[in-house]
Amino acid sequence: MRRDYDLLIFDWDGTLADSIGRIVEAMHRSAERAGYALCSDEAVKGIIGLALPEAISTLYPHLDQPEVMAFRQHYADIYMALDTQPSPLYPGVVEALESFRADGYRLAVATGKARRGLDRVLVANGWETFFDITRAADETMGKPHPRMLEEILAHCQVPASRALMVGDSSFDLLMARNAGMHSVAVGHGALSLEALSVYEPQLSIQHFSQLQAWLGRTAAIEFPG
Repeated sequence: MRRDYDLLIFDWDGTLADSIGRIVEAMHRSAERAGYALCSDEAVKGIIGLALPEAISTLYPHLDQPEVMAFRQHYADIYMALDTQPSPLYPGVVEALESFRADGYRLAVATGKARRGLDRVLVANGWETFFDITRAADETMGKPHPRMLEEILAHCQVPASRALMVGDSSFDLLMARNAGMHSVAVGHGALSLEALSVYEPQLSIQHFSQLQAWLGRTAAIEFPG
């Protein structure tokens, strides 16, 4: 029995964790604290996946570097206050990831979160050692640059052709494309499946059970030789 992939790589916010609402609220409150006009909810959702300084600069291109850093601190303080209880995982995520691990897949996280925030939510979910490797935006190049994925591939010693990136944003799917990797679009996060379809994912899902079923079918195909 042969399967198509050996390594599954997941975004965090909007893909594994139901955190989009908190991110939007924190960005709006940060803008209010800094005295800036609020962007629309859709505009904020459109930058989820980017490293925070780049996300702020995209929403507020007139800000200079010190202003971006001040906004970043507002956001960090406000998000931490909102996130005293880490955002819940989407239904089916725990079961799916445990199933993938039991089936022998290598697992990784590639996120726009900072390392401190990622470590905090990994601890909260008891996943400190669950993934083979995790990469955060403040320790490498941010999405959609492929370096984050290239570092994961190198660590796991898996070629891009045998890896799959699972994400809910255009930056996730563009990063996968830039790394020469297939992708799965998740429709319960930042963007709709219709918006993500332009990036030609191998699969589009609304629930993680659909990813389980799809991977199970591809692994069940017998190849000659």
